[in-house]
Amino acid sequence: MQTSADKKDRTHWLPYLVAATFFMEYLDTTVIATALPQMARSFNVGPNEISLGMTAYMLALAVFIPVSGWVADRYGSRTVFGGAIVVFTVASILCGLSDGVLEFTIARVLQGIGGAMMVPVGRLIVVRNTEKSKLMQAIATITWPAIAAPVIGPPIGGFITTYATWRWIFLLNVPFGIAALVAVIMLVRNERGAERKPLDVGGFLLSGAALTSILYGTELASQTDSNVPVALAFLLAGGVFGFLTWHHAARREHPLIDFSTMKVPTFSVTVLTGSFTRIGIGAVPYLMPLLFQIGFGMSAFTSGLLLLASAMGNLSMKAGVMPVLKRFGFRRVSIVAVTCAGLMTIACGFMTASTPLPVILVIIFGYGLARSMQFSTLAILAYADIPPPLMNPASTLWSASSQMMIGMGIAFGAVSLRFADYLHGGAGAASANTNGEPFAMADFRLAFILAGIVTLLSVLGYVGLERDAGAGIGGASRAKS
Repeated sequence: MQTSADKKDRTHWLPYLVAATFFMEYLDTTVIATALPQMARSFNVGPNEISLGMTAYMLALAVFIPVSGWVADRYGSRTVFGGAIVVFTVASILCGLSDGVLEFTIARVLQGIGGAMMVPVGRLIVVRNTEKSKLMQAIATITWPAIAAPVIGPPIGGFITTYATWRWIFLLNVPFGIAALVAVIMLVRNERGAERKPLDVGGFLLSGAALTSILYGTELASQTDSNVPVALAFLLAGGVFGFLTWHHAARREHPLIDFSTMKVPTFSVTVLTGSFTRIGIGAVPYLMPLLFQIGFGMSAFTSGLLLLASAMGNLSMKAGVMPVLKRFGFRRVSIVAVTCAGLMTIACGFMTASTPLPVILVIIFGYGLARSMQFSTLAILAYADIPPPLMNPASTLWSASSQMMIGMGIAFGAVSLRFADYLHGGAGAASANTNGEPFAMADFRLAFILAGIVTLLSVLGYVGLERDAGAGIGGASRAKS
């Protein structure tokens, strides 16, 4: 029989376990970009051919994230979460041992299926087993890998590919996967849904088509040599399938994606308004390395070292998220954090090769602070007012939305850069990117300004929040305000 002390000890460690698996998944996603040239040489193909593995992983995530909640309810959260870790780890081994593009792509699809089950189900385990009073701290803990991985992943990937081999990017997951699986067996209960619901096959197909179209469209848009009309066609198709998914869900008793969670004001703000925020802020990790390498003429390694300033800002803010939210509340923190993130993004556009290094570091560090605070705030606020029966569908919808916005942010940065180049007559600069397309400093400036404007416009959504939004989980109450 489990005592209250045993339960308390188990729930205390759950967020750290889930955060560790999230970090493994998010880091693996971000470090691979720096390894593509070495992998292409290893497989005797061009970089564009090897990028098929990245696309395959992304599409596998898109298809299987929506069904993760149903699978967890049917077979139990421990079974699914532990199984996802096994699939992800085995797929990592297969990736590391691959000798050709086909083998690597198949392994990445398998890895994507594992990741699609691991992230939303892990988040669900935490929110189901955490008291409301401790939910803020728990979600803050599992959020930091998603914040830190995009900025520390490229430098780590560059280090591994420079001083070892790209295969270690995947093989290093093995000991972490084994340790995580042991911890899952010890800490996670095999909770199932209270009601045995049938699988919404129509919702599965429609949501998969919507997410696949949107993410593939954003992937195309982010490639500088792609056909923009084709990318827009995929995005439009994704929007149509998304509408059909919503229409289908409204007519089903047990929809795969339950949009009734959007009736909760705090959750809908984090999904809708938060999407614009994530697009604007998410464009910076794409634009900044290009600015340093193309605009400033830096090496990839030097560029990665500068980006560590953003990572330091992300990690430095982690300890301050809880006290700040408890003191000032979600509404005021969101408004200030988004405003700062938008201004810092615009400031990035005015950096030049002659800008003093301390000024560059301050801007990048400030962006990291604001980014960390706002992303943590959104992740915590999303579950502030969600009732227990809706925790599963909320986790599924949040995971699908977050995954889409990662791609949308990158695509927005790429399209903004190409749009700026078009406005400036395509004159470009003396140096060019890997695809041979030149960009001038003026192009980067306008791209950063556009990303900053999108971020600042999202402030309007947070202004509409109640003053005591999130007070139920520890945010500042109306009385304190």
